[in-house]
Amino acid sequence: MNIKDLLEENPVIAAVKNEEQLDLAVNSSAQIIFVLFGDVMNIKKISEIIASKNKIGIIHIDLVEGLTNKEVVIRFVKEETKFDGIISTKPQVVKLAKKYDLVAVQRVFIFDTLSLNTVKNHMISECDVIEVLPGIIPKVLGIISKYSNKPVVAGGLIETKEEVMQALSSGATCISTTKKEIWDM
Repeated sequence: MNIKDLLEENPVIAAVKNEEQLDLAVNSSAQIIFVLFGDVMNIKKISEIIASKNKIGIIHIDLVEGLTNKEVVIRFVKEETKFDGIISTKPQVVKLAKKYDLVAVQRVFIFDTLSLNTVKNHMISECDVIEVLPGIIPKVLGIISKYSNKPVVAGGLIETKEEVMQALSSGATCISTTKKEIWDM
């Protein structure tokens, strides 16, 4: 699976925060689902639901209750679930995901010049994708996409078709959103 091609072919990623949104997402036209919820007891089931619909599931490992940033957690995701990848703000988790051949999404928050420079100077080369939040800052999306050869996902606060188009025209490869109205764009 070439993640860059997959993201370019699927410019809208469904991001889900609960089981109700998960049900809507697996039945939408979105082919990639970012899972932003779960716990150690239900992530295997969540991954199976996504896989049963032939969709790509990527779990935000930092948001799963009961998991840590240790290697055994990444091994668990690889061996015991059907997730295709992970999202994390923690560089060591992203590096471990690559070791286990999972898609590795490095999530970064940019809120001022200092955080933008920190991201530019400390972006890890091992990640497959960079997710920039909030995703409604065209200037930042342009800078990050020019600075890195990785696909850039714009996430957070994207609520309209116009914001999707602006993010994409500013350099984002695709967007992620919890707004179900946008999933079938």
